[in-house]
Amino acid sequence: MAELAVTVVPAGWAPAAAGILGLLAVAAAVLDGLLTARATGVGASGLSRPFGEVARLMRQRRRTTVAADRLLWRIGGAGLLVMALLIITVVPLGEWTLFDLDVGVVWFNAMDVLAWAFVWLTGWGANSAYSLVGGYRFLAHGLAYELPLMFALVAPAVGASSLNLGAIAAAQQGLWFVVWMPVAFLVFCAGVLAIAVWGPFSPALGADVAGGVTAELSGVDRLLFLGGRYALLAAGAAYAVPMFLGGGAGPVLPGWAWVLVKTSALLCVFVWLRRRLPAARPDSFMEAGWLVLLPAVLLQDLVVAVVTAGGS
Repeated sequence: MAELAVTVVPAGWAPAAAGILGLLAVAAAVLDGLLTARATGVGASGLSRPFGEVARLMRQRRRTTVAADRLLWRIGGAGLLVMALLIITVVPLGEWTLFDLDVGVVWFNAMDVLAWAFVWLTGWGANSAYSLVGGYRFLAHGLAYELPLMFALVAPAVGASSLNLGAIAAAQQGLWFVVWMPVAFLVFCAGVLAIAVWGPFSPALGADVAGGVTAELSGVDRLLFLGGRYALLAAGAAYAVPMFLGGGAGPVLPGWAWVLVKTSALLCVFVWLRRRLPAARPDSFMEAGWLVLLPAVLLQDLVVAVVTAGGS
């Protein structure tokens, strides 16, 4: 198996990585604003809508509720953004990375589990019925997507015989894993949408419960939560590149540029899917997750294991 030389950059480059993630998140917000404007007939003003919303929330006072657990509430609201920042620390940008962990695949799974805590704490900490209902909805979705997502992460690790992202990217020099691991890729993408509470997994923020976990969020707290959702979409798209899309492999452009191009393309798809897929009822999706997605991804893992064993 070809080896990929990965250089661990100094910790001082962490702000640059955060800046790239921030730019991708802003681009996702702008694209989402444009698509929303197009769907509602607002027109060109959709381009400036995200920036206007940021300015409005920065000026807005924080809402308070009776007997709220403010510490847990604040931790939950800012947690998604922290999660996204932690995810990208192990993603190779071409030949550079902040942390070249031997267990980079496990790292993502650990960060994914944190979403359960952060979204739940946002709903619980407000001491509000609607927020609590939204938190329960997210937990129900989590029970359905978590195991399929975990086994989707197993497929590339088995195919590359490694848990290191650099080694997984290097193993795809001949053929990208997305080509012969399509089920794992699709389940992984569904998991990214789920941890970002996006698209089919947005009932936790449903209008029928006044916004669910965001019902009582306002001001900077609301801005951090919404920004964290976009950042998680960007971080998930970036993580998919070394896992399924060949890492920095590509003609003409340097490796780091290909990583950004692939990340941006997948991020655009994630944002576009928001209004193309219907919301999934937690009880219905739980049935689909356990009876369809889980067996499908386990079969995918079996195929990968047989092919890998046969080629070794």
